[in-house]
Amino acid sequence: MLIDGKKRTAIWPDPNGEGVFIIDQTRLPHAVETVLLRELADAARAIRDMQVRGAPLIGVTAAYGMALAMRADQSDETMSKAAEILRATRPTAVNLAWALARMTTFLGPMPEPLRRDAAFAFAKHLAEKDVACNEAIGEHGLALIRAAAEKRRGQPVRILTHCNAGWLATVDWGTATAPIYKAQAAGIPLHVFVDETRPRNQGASLTAFELGQQKVPHTLIVDNAGGHLMQRGEIDLALVGADRIAANGDVCNKIGTYLKALAARDCGLPFYVAAPVSTLDFALAEGGLIPIEERAPDEVTFISGLADSGEVIQVRIAPRDTQARNPGFDVTPARLVSGIITEKGVFDARGQALAALA
Repeated sequence: MLIDGKKRTAIWPDPNGEGVFIIDQTRLPHAVETVLLRELADAARAIRDMQVRGAPLIGVTAAYGMALAMRADQSDETMSKAAEILRATRPTAVNLAWALARMTTFLGPMPEPLRRDAAFAFAKHLAEKDVACNEAIGEHGLALIRAAAEKRRGQPVRILTHCNAGWLATVDWGTATAPIYKAQAAGIPLHVFVDETRPRNQGASLTAFELGQQKVPHTLIVDNAGGHLMQRGEIDLALVGADRIAANGDVCNKIGTYLKALAARDCGLPFYVAAPVSTLDFALAEGGLIPIEERAPDEVTFISGLADSGEVIQVRIAPRDTQARNPGFDVTPARLVSGIITEKGVFDARGQALAALA
């Protein structure tokens, strides 16, 4: 996608062979800065500190992290330790474990001297596969937006998003935004309502940023306004991403997704989830078994923003003695999901077709 009119991806190898570049998402939208990951510890820190985030991008970054570890030492011990370090960075997104499993399965039988170059080549393959996968999600989701457009009779299709499931959460295209970008390219008028997504405000800082860069019409709203707009007939469909989907179709996504799904069901509106097949975790029978990451309370009691001085500052918004909880994700039951958009098509979250993807 585009930043300042130039084609960018969220992660790419350094052409000089020094490591892997990422866009530091903790600096957006106020500054576009890149970070060079030179070693395993850099990749682990980037994932843990959310310089990269979004399930697909976390997986690809972990794959490159493994490759960086293999550049230093190609032994079985280092490979195992690297996987352990990277797996511990974020517990909820299943793509992380998926990518590490793919890397270790590929590298395990290989003679150690060959692992250095092979690891980078395979990580690059996973990155390219992510791009193709997300573009296919976009094509399948486009049909849903096109159907909504027919009902709108030339008026913009109004889409509600939550969190950032855009190209910044993947290598390119995004998951929930891929159908939006495909619809824009197809000339379908649309307008995206962007949930701010407290407490880290990924909707306000990331989704609004990338939609603006791509010149997609959009409006930022507070998290609690989505249901109100649905009731007033101002939303046509909700489209979100996922960090993990259980075998029964329960969807784990950014905290607040469940409430949007409840509101959509009450208002008779479609609620779609866009995610690659790698996000499906058939080892977990239902969503209640998905580990939910609890993040630092300071993310709730403080908020950051750009001051008039041009400096990004953090300010307290709660009394000093107030305790806070900060679950990062919630689970939306499959019964509230109209369909799951994957690179292989759109599937009923509760149907046998989803199980066929295992």
